[in-house]
Amino acid sequence: MERNKVLITGATGFVGSHALEAISADGKARVVAACRNRERLPNGWEGEARTGDIGDQAYVNSLFEDVHTVCNAFAWTSMYNHAKESQELFLEPSLRLIDCAISSGVKRLINISTTSAASPDASADAMSKGVPRGYWPHLCNVIAIEDYLREKANPEFTVINLRLGLFAGKRYALGLLPILLPRLQTHLVPWVAGGRTGMPIVDGRDIGQAVRRAVYADRLSGYQSFNIVGPSTPSVREVIDLLHEHGYPKPHFSVPFPIAFGFAWLMEAIDPIVPWEPLVTRSIIHLLREVDADNQRAKELLGYVPEHDWREAVDAQLAEMKERQDKPMSMARPKAGR
Repeated sequence: MERNKVLITGATGFVGSHALEAISADGKARVVAACRNRERLPNGWEGEARTGDIGDQAYVNSLFEDVHTVCNAFAWTSMYNHAKESQELFLEPSLRLIDCAISSGVKRLINISTTSAASPDASADAMSKGVPRGYWPHLCNVIAIEDYLREKANPEFTVINLRLGLFAGKRYALGLLPILLPRLQTHLVPWVAGGRTGMPIVDGRDIGQAVRRAVYADRLSGYQSFNIVGPSTPSVREVIDLLHEHGYPKPHFSVPFPIAFGFAWLMEAIDPIVPWEPLVTRSIIHLLREVDADNQRAKELLGYVPEHDWREAVDAQLAEMKERQDKPMSMARPKAGR
């Protein structure tokens, strides 16, 4: 096993591709990309790739030869419903991958999670246990993976759990902004609590930096969890004001969170009888709640200091969306995205 060989699963995705670039840039580690299609890796990257499907156990069994550290950025994502798909395409493959990594002798695993896993009043403490939300099956599975890794971590197998803020930037993936923007254009989405809550946006390049620092961080063992957000946290109102500068309408009225959750429940209830996805869901409202996450622990133990302002990240994502997204994004990734 090579002390400096790092495997990145999901290397063509948003988190994985930024992690691949960040770790490769300093030349300190041999980086291996695990992905379905090498041609979708970032331009100019010519390192080793192990191609296959995470759902194929034989492929997973072959992944970890001589690998010291794994960044598990593999994900199948859903913002609403799709409990069966999330379990079969995300939870079960992730648990099998973790077990195989451990049995293969991997010494460190970096797990990708979300600041939304914690309860709002405990979100500042990244070591706090996640709180499952029955209305969001995929978030429940993200938390189940965190819990599983807590049990598996030990002095010989270090887990670094990164609870990321809301993704933004180039090579964007499913997230709040691509879901929210077409809904704003309907003029039916209200402010929630006046838009005063924070929106912890983090640029993909800062995510890459956080993963790189997690790879090299010394004196860490057992289970360690960190919040990873941007240099500052804007309010929802500030973000929508910026979106308005790009031509998106602002909400015309405001409702408190209890009413917003109730309306979202109604939209979910009628979903089976209408031909379109819900205008709003409880998962979207959950993402708009206050998250008191900061980078202090990540700064102290990982040396993480974010560099990219949320405005820069949103502007870059909007520019890319104009080129790539000609219709509203589905609230779940297609099965081919494994």
